[in-house]
Amino acid sequence: MQFKTKVIHAGLEHDKSTGAVITPLYLTSTYRQEEVAVHQGFEYSRTGNPTRKALEDSLAALENGPFALAFSSGMAAEHAVLSTLTPGDHVVACSDMYGGTYRLFEDVFKPLGLEFSYVGWDAAEFESAVKQNTKLFWIESPTNPLIHLIDIKAVSEIAGRNNIRLVIDNTFATPCFQQPLLLGASLVVHSTTKYIGGHSDLIGGALVVNDEEWYGKLKFLQNAIGAIPGAFDSWLMLRGIKTLAIRMKQHEENALKISGFLEKHPAVSEVYYPGLPTSPYHELARRQMNGFGGMVSFKMKDGNLKRANEFFKKLKIITLAESLGGVESLINYPAVMTHGSIPEKQRMAIGITNDLVRLSVGIEDSEDLIEELSLALS
Repeated sequence: MQFKTKVIHAGLEHDKSTGAVITPLYLTSTYRQEEVAVHQGFEYSRTGNPTRKALEDSLAALENGPFALAFSSGMAAEHAVLSTLTPGDHVVACSDMYGGTYRLFEDVFKPLGLEFSYVGWDAAEFESAVKQNTKLFWIESPTNPLIHLIDIKAVSEIAGRNNIRLVIDNTFATPCFQQPLLLGASLVVHSTTKYIGGHSDLIGGALVVNDEEWYGKLKFLQNAIGAIPGAFDSWLMLRGIKTLAIRMKQHEENALKISGFLEKHPAVSEVYYPGLPTSPYHELARRQMNGFGGMVSFKMKDGNLKRANEFFKKLKIITLAESLGGVESLINYPAVMTHGSIPEKQRMAIGITNDLVRLSVGIEDSEDLIEELSLALS
């Protein structure tokens, strides 16, 4: 089944009781039981809900994985993964990552006894960082916010040789443009708030995992901790999935045009987008992705907070806001906004400098977006 067909049909069934084509919204907290201590399906909506189950089946099918779990946020999903580890376990992560993930690592789980090491984007750096107690490799590809790519297959081979599980945050690429489980990953993380939902009207997260034993632990934690999406948020995610393929193609088409415009603009010193032939990741993107995505980052010449605010205030269509992946274009200043939790010295060393801007390219007319960026940069 091709991806455009999968987003409409995979993992979904017509409602058996009514024949409804669209998955119904099951707004119930509990379910009638015929007998005590006889499992017969749904019992309590923290444990399982038919609308959420339909979402999980759909996400599993899109990522070509056997098991999926939906959560109330991307951070809740990440929390569940790290909660399967024990004190003394070690995680190797790419240094260019979402600031909230770094905060979860350093401020929540490090005090509980987990160890974290941060490396660059070359697979060999992951191998060099392996210790006897290393349990996970954790990477984003493309990364947030510098849009670096990591060779997933190469890292997965290193993970396999060392009996380490590989976690991939696939939020930027989505299963439309990248399927990490087929490249050797053990588990895929999504902030479904972003492209999966696609309309900036929900908060959610998801895990897709290929190992039944690990799935069982994660399923236990999903129920025990209870950070699950409600039925309505699950229904909204299902609705968003149906247009994922066509939205991602438009995001990409616009991003290709905008990145090309920015690359030539005299006020821009650097552009980060793997779709550009000049990108150091262009060939890797062509090998492991089916598209280049809708995220573009760039640096302004002589950029700083004052200059950035002057730029942002000139924007009318593009909105200064947290988040990404909606149909509307959103722009972000990582050093203060999404990555403000990373210490300045470390942030600067990674390349998240005060001249960096991250743009989530929407599906508006690209000519309007380019005209607005041109005026704002002048």
